[in-house]
Amino acid sequence: MSDKFDVDAQKYPTYERIYLVLASVFVVTLVLTNVIGIKLFRAPFNPEFALTTGIITYPITFLVTDVVSEVYGKARANFMVVLGFFMSVLMLVIVQIALAVPPHPYWVPSDGAFYADVDGYQTAFQSVFALNGILLFGSMLAYLVAQLVDVYLFHFWKKVTNGKHLWLRNNGSTSISQLVDTGIVNSILFFIGFGMDFATGFKIMATIYVYKLCLAVLDTPLIYLGVWLVKRALGLRWDEDLTMEATT
Repeated sequence: MSDKFDVDAQKYPTYERIYLVLASVFVVTLVLTNVIGIKLFRAPFNPEFALTTGIITYPITFLVTDVVSEVYGKARANFMVVLGFFMSVLMLVIVQIALAVPPHPYWVPSDGAFYADVDGYQTAFQSVFALNGILLFGSMLAYLVAQLVDVYLFHFWKKVTNGKHLWLRNNGSTSISQLVDTGIVNSILFFIGFGMDFATGFKIMATIYVYKLCLAVLDTPLIYLGVWLVKRALGLRWDEDLTMEATT
């Protein structure tokens, strides 16, 4: 494995563009998770269980983190994690401003759909984002811890396996980091945000974690595909390792 940045000058723009795309997907998906994660829905195969809609998007962030870790190295992956944190803070500030500005009567459609007056629309808007601050606080705390754990464990397993068995470091790092994330963010959301009793909250958390584990296993072919596509675009063989650790 190489520890130096030795990409050909002609490939360098492609190298940076691909990283920009991956980082953009990561940040957008993370912000969307914070926006939509307030909703609970009936779990597939067992409608008695409840899942947060954040489970739809959040696993994608771990997939992208592992692809970046594999191709670009630990420093670039950690930078992306920190960038996502600050973009989440920015989103929180903007949402709070949007909640605070006074609504205009023009907001109400002429046919009076859904609500008859602007206060109804404002109430509906607030109901969607009312717990967003609590959710985002828990999400950011869990996110920072879990993603940094994911990056650390990914490279730990990569070193232990001498760069082999991508499936092992992908699933090994994701399963532990998702457990950390699930415990932190949902404890804050369920017990503080929703005021649930411990038994109900723990049951939902356990269900969410099981589904996350299933998604982690299912995304294994996707990380192989993602790494292969990036390395092919950079003109690298599968067994070639390219990082910027020495220059960051």
